[in-house]
Amino acid sequence: MTKIIAANRKAGRDYDILETMEAGIELKGSEVKSVRAGNVSLNDSFARVEGNEVILYNTHISPYAEASYLNVESTRSRKLLLHRNQIRKMAGRLVQKGHTLVPLKLYFNDRGFVKVELAICKGKKTHDRREDVKRRETDLAIRRMMKNRR
Repeated sequence: MTKIIAANRKAGRDYDILETMEAGIELKGSEVKSVRAGNVSLNDSFARVEGNEVILYNTHISPYAEASYLNVESTRSRKLLLHRNQIRKMAGRLVQKGHTLVPLKLYFNDRGFVKVELAICKGKKTHDRREDVKRRETDLAIRRMMKNRR
């Protein structure tokens, strides 16, 4: 039973999701408390492969109020925990033009560890987004027609 803490809902609208994978995240003690309280935002966050590491940028974890001087910067870069083979495979996919690494959601797994669902995505053009809206509207209209027919 996974408990979703934060989700990046804009990612589905702005990107075509090609592949997803789960990664651990390296957090400080006060950050874990803040994540448990749900003070996280994935808006505008992204990840990069740098050398043999994957780094998560712009993820906002609010400072924990009771931690006082032990708090860290809220938008600091955080290391993601992946196997070396996963990082190599990911780096190979990201070399292709227009591909980027976007976090989709932050959640607790069954064992209570904080995990990030990463996606290799390709950015959508404006006309692609319009087509998605049209498709959604026609599907909705068809469903309405079928419901009224019964």
